[in-house]
Amino acid sequence: MHILLIHQAFVTTGEAGGTRHIEFARRLADRGHRITIITSPVSYLSGESNLSGHFLWKKEQWAKNIEIRYCWTSAGMHKGFVPRVLAFFSFMFSSFLCALNVKDVDLVWGTSPNLFQGWTAWLSARCKRKPLVLEIRDLWPEFAIAMGALQNPTLIRMSQWLEKFLYNHADRIIVNSPGFIPYIRNICGKTPDLVPNGADIEMFSNADGKSFRDQHGLGDDFIVMYSGAHGPANDLETALNAAELLRHHEHIRFVFVGDGKDKPRLEQICSKKKLKNVLFVPPVPKDHIASVMAAENAGLAILKKLDMFKTTYPNKVFDIMACGDPVICQIDGVIREVVEENQAGVFAEPGNPQSLADAVLKLAGDPERCREMGENGRTAIREKFNRDTAALSLESIFIDTISRKTQQEPK
Repeated sequence: MHILLIHQAFVTTGEAGGTRHIEFARRLADRGHRITIITSPVSYLSGESNLSGHFLWKKEQWAKNIEIRYCWTSAGMHKGFVPRVLAFFSFMFSSFLCALNVKDVDLVWGTSPNLFQGWTAWLSARCKRKPLVLEIRDLWPEFAIAMGALQNPTLIRMSQWLEKFLYNHADRIIVNSPGFIPYIRNICGKTPDLVPNGADIEMFSNADGKSFRDQHGLGDDFIVMYSGAHGPANDLETALNAAELLRHHEHIRFVFVGDGKDKPRLEQICSKKKLKNVLFVPPVPKDHIASVMAAENAGLAILKKLDMFKTTYPNKVFDIMACGDPVICQIDGVIREVVEENQAGVFAEPGNPQSLADAVLKLAGDPERCREMGENGRTAIREKFNRDTAALSLESIFIDTISRKTQQEPK
């Protein structure tokens, strides 16, 4: 089967960011399927574009059976609300034109956030008379509304209309978290299929963090590491405040790996507070992240204290578990249940620096418990949240969706 994926924030393993889709694409390609990916050249982490010398789009044969097409997109992701919306709309139109030139497609795979690219996926599927599988990875626009990023009443109504339209017109809906299922069912009456977030455990096997520790002078310190986007939703200021509470514990260090629109502000806060126990590191490509995360003693997963975030399955939690390290989970809800049910880490109250500081001290003082939690996490990834099993589920959904669509066509 030939799958067309439309995903504005898609990244390969040679880039920094979430690699759920390239990991799935590789497994589908290995099973003989062909995947064409339409994406933006503008990094959602840095806001920089790699489309120099190309007017509208360029092609790249990334691997056997995997082709990536980069479409021109306005480079305004981190320049305010209006430029960000323009970036969404520019990709929506350029990706549709690009999609029209992809031939012999059997299924269109749309993904959100953001829902504007979902519209492109729907229209492309209609034009090609092929089924649409809509993947929901965040409850957009509700997350944007909860964060205060989307406040205009007219835009809210339009976004909610688009959300309902896409849910109703998708041939199949999949989600990466069970927390999204009741929300979507309430809007459109459909029950989505769950293809949960997880990790490739082999990617994190036998990694050695000594080089990273030596490079940054971390010695034998207890390292709490956050790896991922530095955005408003990630609440890293709370983590800095926890680091301030622990500043006199000389052998505890906080390391922040990644990039995002909030990073300059966070670095200013760190400088103003003179936090010598905090280190900021540039983003690292996914195929090198294992040797960085191997330097941590505990991994931090953190989001703002919002009820909507209780529905999420953040990918970084599963990466930390795959590393064999305990998770400090400063996110309530369904992901807390994963960590606690598998005894893979500790919970800290969202938005509470003291709770985070207490969790760090608890782990730093009990290395044997850290080791046990890390082993529990790796076992959970291997048995419940591995990419291989999830890819097989995804393949089954795609094949079944194509079969149903074919049966519905008039003879």
